[in-house]
Amino acid sequence: MKKRILSFLLAATLALGAAPCAADAEEPVKLTLNEVAHSIFYAPQYAAIELGCFAEEGIDLTLVTGFGADKTMTALLSGEADIGFMGSEASIYTYSGGAADAPVNFAQLTQRAGNFLVAREELPEFTWEDLKGRAVLGGRKGGMPEMVFEYILKQNGIDPEKDVDIDQSIDFGSTAAAFSGGQGEFTVEFEPGATTLEQEGVGYVVASLGTDSGYVPYTAYCAKSDYIEEHPEVIQAFTNALQKGMDYVNSHTPEEIAQTIAPQFAETDIETITAIVTRYYEQDTWKEDLIFEKESFELLQDILESAGELEARVPYEDLVTTRFAEAAAE
Repeated sequence: MKKRILSFLLAATLALGAAPCAADAEEPVKLTLNEVAHSIFYAPQYAAIELGCFAEEGIDLTLVTGFGADKTMTALLSGEADIGFMGSEASIYTYSGGAADAPVNFAQLTQRAGNFLVAREELPEFTWEDLKGRAVLGGRKGGMPEMVFEYILKQNGIDPEKDVDIDQSIDFGSTAAAFSGGQGEFTVEFEPGATTLEQEGVGYVVASLGTDSGYVPYTAYCAKSDYIEEHPEVIQAFTNALQKGMDYVNSHTPEEIAQTIAPQFAETDIETITAIVTRYYEQDTWKEDLIFEKESFELLQDILESAGELEARVPYEDLVTTRFAEAAAE
């Protein structure tokens, strides 16, 4: 478990009623970030936004939700977004497809999967063997949620194609509604879908994919290589702001984090936000720094190969740069 130590300086700052990040007087740079989903899973990002860290770094941030890695990548490649936030498998697919300006990952946010297995009934003694012969609402083929799910099944001696009936036809973000409507016996859900199903009394969280898959480089920030080369100072400022958000969640309680990011989730009550943050906090979801290490990248490719989604491995050096994250962590 990470050390959750609040520094004296930060404590003193909060005691004086000031935010840890404050806006700079210079004219900000407009920047569009397209995120794969709007989820409490990404709490450090929202903490950085709500604490004014991007403004402090001279960035006027516009946040757009893409609702799927394929859509987020399309927005990035088309120029609708300057930075994309999604599973890094998307950049690998783009590179393997021969894209002339394949996006480069420069900051990793999460180190565990953020989804949970939800059943229709309470299963206090659940094991992955319980999924044999059962119908499960999964994720998009080739996407991180589905691949991590299949990776866990294989680690437990279960053949995803023969032993489990996995429905991959439902759009991202719609599985909770489909499950609530009667489809499937289990569903793989991000938050707040998992908690919402529990609150509605139609489902129960029986396993955490983040816990059972181990440390996985689940989501990262990327930009086209040309953009990084032309605007290194903007990428550095963006990464600096993210690191401040990461420092905040690693030095505060789930209750404090929930209060800070609550404006990002106006439709969700604070008790639910706190419960979800606690779930992610306790499974060590967030990194302490943003450095996307080679070992993590190779593990990601292992998962892609296991899922049959990677014909040839790609060079770490072509798709990852750590210089911005390293500088931000100093």
